[in-house]
Amino acid sequence: MKVTVVGAGAVGASCAEYIAIKDFASEVVLLDIKEGFAEGKAMDLMQTASLMGFDTKITGTTNDYSKTANSDVAVITSGIPRKPGMTREELIDINAGIVKTVSENLVKYSPNLILIVVSNPMDTMAYLAHKATGLPKNRIIGMGGALDSARFKYRLAEALECPQSDVDGMVLGMHSDTGMIPLTRLATRNSVPVSNFLSKERLAQVLEDTKVGGATLTKLLGTSAWYAPGAAVSSMVQAIACDQKKMFPCSVMLQGEYGLSDLCIGVPVILGKNGIEKIVEIPLSDQEKETMEKSAAAVRDVNGLLN
Repeated sequence: MKVTVVGAGAVGASCAEYIAIKDFASEVVLLDIKEGFAEGKAMDLMQTASLMGFDTKITGTTNDYSKTANSDVAVITSGIPRKPGMTREELIDINAGIVKTVSENLVKYSPNLILIVVSNPMDTMAYLAHKATGLPKNRIIGMGGALDSARFKYRLAEALECPQSDVDGMVLGMHSDTGMIPLTRLATRNSVPVSNFLSKERLAQVLEDTKVGGATLTKLLGTSAWYAPGAAVSSMVQAIACDQKKMFPCSVMLQGEYGLSDLCIGVPVILGKNGIEKIVEIPLSDQEKETMEKSAAAVRDVNGLLN
């Protein structure tokens, strides 16, 4: 299994690190446009191999896509990160050009790859990757829902004062502060609905804290987060590499599912060796359907900004 990560900044390096530590990939290639940057990150990570006990080979390259040839999975993290006060949508002008160029170059050297998009605005960048590459819908996946769901579970466990391993929950919709849909109705603690433990007011606070999870970190850090995004990507790549058939909420191209078409938005999917093995349609309440339609409208508005 060969994995390429484009963008050797904080998110890309975290992706490479977590993938290598899990030791399911034979090779990880880091690529960046900054001279020597990916090479340096790769060397630094490789010097942890004997300490961390992994055998994955990590190499770096400066903008040489031939080094990514025959990748099974590629991850696009490149683009400018958010700064405090910025929305993900404000990144579109610069990041759209980057993602288009990167995705086309990746497919040139690895026509059979599965592509995971991390760059923001993530749903629109996944949609752009479809238009730029023409890859089948099962082979382009936006990461956002997996990250948002991890943040949701963090907030649920915080409210419940319990280990995160006790908690299960999922976030659908647009990967944005206003468009994501934490499914508090379906969230559980060891199969028991969390509503048995938390008041409506506390659950509403969990929902709001989840929706601004990225903005909260950006304000604290001065830039976008990287540990949790890297971990989310590594879990998705592992599910594909090991054909785990695991369910993740991911941004995927819909063609009638959930009553939506011709856009990428977060819904539950099964990930395995073919990428998206299945889109899972779960019954939504009337309120959740209405919120999903509003979220989809917001995605379409951002898609409309693409040149």
